Amino acid sequence: MKYKFLSHTADAKFHSYGKTLEESFENSVEALINIICKEKIKKITKKIIKSEGKDLEELLYNFLEEFLFLIDSRDFIPSEILKIKIYKKGEGYKLNSEVIGDNLKNYKTHTGIKAITYNEMFVIKEKDAYKCQVVVDI
Repeated sequence: MKYKFLSHTADAKFHSYGKTLEESFENSVEALINIICKEKIKKITKKIIKSEGKDLEELLYNFLEEFLFLIDSRDFIPSEILKIKIYKKGEGYKLNSEVIGDNLKNYKTHTGIKAITYNEMFVIKEKDAYKCQVVVDI
């Protein structure tokens, strides 16, 4: 399972899973996009996404915020993450990724996301896998 949606009174909440930290972050993006658009997104344009954070939660928050920025201000909706690398840098973390997607105007959207929140957010390692929890303001 890549991700699953959880019940929440007013917002959207999900868990994302991965064998690696990178895979769990990638699946968080897939869940985020699934909230906005149910259509299959074409692979037309590549973008480089870089984020950093003092801990894994801040890194995930900043990473997902980059996608909201691209969606809201550049009309870019991702289809797939081609590459993603998370590494420790000093006291914090950095993330470099390459994504491919298309112009949002080519798709029917059904739910807008106002913001990523820190509410109930976590990134944990369970046995041999990672799990992230995210709540987004819709």
